Amino acid sequence: MSQSVTFQVQPGGSLRGEIRVPGDKSMSHRSIMLGSLAEGVTHVRGFLNAEDAMSTLEAFRAMGVKIEGPVNGEVTIHGVGKHGLQAPTKPLYLGNSGTSMRLLSGLLAGQPFNSILTGDESLESRPMRRVTAPLALMGAEIETQENGTAPLHIKGKAGQLQGINYDMPIASAQVKSCLLLAGMYAEGDTTVTEPAPTRDHTERMLTGFGYPVKREGSTATINNQGKLTATQIDVPSDISSAAFFLVGASIAPNSDVTLNHVGINPTRTGVIDILRLMGADIEVLNQRSVGGEPVADLRVRSSQLKGIEIPEHLVPLAIDEFPVLFVAAACAEGQTTLTGAKELRVKESDRIQVMADGLQILGVDAQPTEDGMVIQGGSIGTGVVESHGDHRIAMSFSIAGLRSSGPITINNCANVNTSFPEFKQLATHLGLNLTSI
Repeated sequence: MSQSVTFQVQPGGSLRGEIRVPGDKSMSHRSIMLGSLAEGVTHVRGFLNAEDAMSTLEAFRAMGVKIEGPVNGEVTIHGVGKHGLQAPTKPLYLGNSGTSMRLLSGLLAGQPFNSILTGDESLESRPMRRVTAPLALMGAEIETQENGTAPLHIKGKAGQLQGINYDMPIASAQVKSCLLLAGMYAEGDTTVTEPAPTRDHTERMLTGFGYPVKREGSTATINNQGKLTATQIDVPSDISSAAFFLVGASIAPNSDVTLNHVGINPTRTGVIDILRLMGADIEVLNQRSVGGEPVADLRVRSSQLKGIEIPEHLVPLAIDEFPVLFVAAACAEGQTTLTGAKELRVKESDRIQVMADGLQILGVDAQPTEDGMVIQGGSIGTGVVESHGDHRIAMSFSIAGLRSSGPITINNCANVNTSFPEFKQLATHLGLNLTSI
């Protein structure tokens, strides 16, 4: 798809109806990785057929894994076992997917072959030292560009990695997962301690495949003694995708939306907690467990949001949802302050600066800080904003149209396909007046 997709949103309207948003991106990635290394055939339902997760799938195909699908969200993976991957014949191109690159760097460090990881312009500008530095402590050999970015040249060190005790300087599920995957190939225990809770899909899914992971408080420990056994995975809907409609239905008058089968893993529900602190009307219905992951239906109705100081302990639990939470803050009464979110500056774009720039164009008083933003709630105007090729920015400004005084045009929206190809279709079905030109 060409990069010249532009979204145009007409102002106003409300969101009403019932939808199921696509499968969770984090779990889709991990189901391919662990299913490929398992013994036996793994069946996945609810797989996210979007560019990021497909980058992971194609990488494992390139390493000799037979994978059928995705067809209607169903994938069948013929696992090759923990030591069954084959050397890829060319560099593994991972598109825009930071998760693929960071997790694969750990997994590939312990293989008997060399590999090269590349990506698009955005991915090749993102920091990779956060994984290559701790991997080097384990004995991995990974060459980066001078500034620590991709392409990554990984020298396979099968049988030579050593377990480490690693205290993570930043809360990052990708770093944690990378080191746990490397730990499956290292001598002795690999122990990772995080400064704040981050999503735990890797640990849960390893356990689901029968691989022993010890979890105590903020520490996870793994070694090379386990094996992965094929299983069935039902991927719940992605709460990061649901977040656009949680905010949309909260800010648009006369809205009433039910989002079905959403993953509500406690390491991911910061967006619900933050919106509720702002006064959102969100009901969690029909809670159940699917494949070890908590799932529920979420009903959200419009409400008058109030500005808050966002508690820092919720920041890592909502890190991907802040672009749309900034839109909620722009519609809230009073001031919203975010601190402790420096990580947002190294996502697909500098999400603090890019959202502040766009909100200011739309007449919102949004002041970026080094690690967050201060937003005075009020009204949203009209204008042309830049998404900088960042899918979450593009979708967030689309939702802002529900409360804008005139049309909003959003440039460079093709990357919505990296996480949520059905966004436009589902949003217009619920009542957003969105067209692409």
